[in-house]
Amino acid sequence: MALSDIRVILVHPTHPGNVGAVARAMKNMGLRQLVLVAPCALPDPEAHARAAGADDVLAAARSVATLEQAIAGSSLVIGTSARSRAIAWPSLDPRAAAEIMAAESVQGEVALVFGSERTGLTNEQLDRCHYTVSIPADPQFSSLNLACAVQVMAYEIRRADCPPETAAAGPDSSGAGTHPVGSEDMERFYAHLEQVLVEIGFLDQANPRKLMRRLMRLFNRSRPDSNEMNILRGILTAVQQSQRHAQYLTKSVGNPKIS
Repeated sequence: MALSDIRVILVHPTHPGNVGAVARAMKNMGLRQLVLVAPCALPDPEAHARAAGADDVLAAARSVATLEQAIAGSSLVIGTSARSRAIAWPSLDPRAAAEIMAAESVQGEVALVFGSERTGLTNEQLDRCHYTVSIPADPQFSSLNLACAVQVMAYEIRRADCPPETAAAGPDSSGAGTHPVGSEDMERFYAHLEQVLVEIGFLDQANPRKLMRRLMRLFNRSRPDSNEMNILRGILTAVQQSQRHAQYLTKSVGNPKIS
C-alpha cells in the first residue's frame, strides 16, 4: 500500500477547525495528501489549534478552485455520501472502499472525496466518482462530523495492509491488463460522447433529462483502460465522420452541379 498516493479531498470546507482536525486525523493514520476545493479562509488559528501537531499536513495542503483540479491524475475516485440518490451509484462500505484504495494506490494515485459540512457532495460532484462510500451509523443520528468521517476512513485505509491480489478490490483487481485511465481522460471522453450524441440527434440539449448522468455511471463503473478508451474514442470519431459524410452526400444531391 502506498499511503503517499492516497489524497483526501475536502470540497468547500466551511470551518477552519474542521480542516485542522482532518489534518490530525490523516496524520494519525499516515496519510499526507490533503487537497482543499474552494476552502474557507486559511491559514487560521483555529485550524492550527485543532491540527494539534499535524501542522505539517495542514501547511502542505493544496488549495484548488474545482473538484476537477483536485482529482486530476487520479485513476480511482471514491466519494462519501450519507444520502440515497434518485440514480444509484455503485456503493461500498468503508472497509471495502479502503481495500480498493489500498490495492490501487500501489499502481497510481487515488482520491477520497468529502463534501461540505452542510450539504455533502452534490450529484454533479459524485458524477466524477467511480464509487460512493457510506459510513454506517444510527439512523436516528447519522450525521458525522467531517473530521470524524475522515478518521473512520483513514483508519480503514491504514488497516487495509493486505497485498492487492488478496484484497476485495472489485472487478479486475488482479493487476492484469492496463491500468484504468485517469479523470482527465474520462472528462475528455464524456465531452466527446455528449458532442456525438447531440450531432446524431440522440441527446436533445433542450430536454437532456438524466441521460449523460446515467452514461457516466455506466462508464465509471466499467473503468476503461487506455486501450479500451482508444477504442471508444475511435468509435465516436468514426460515427462523426460517417455523419458528416452522409450530410455532405445529402447536400450534394440536393444541390447538383449544373454543367
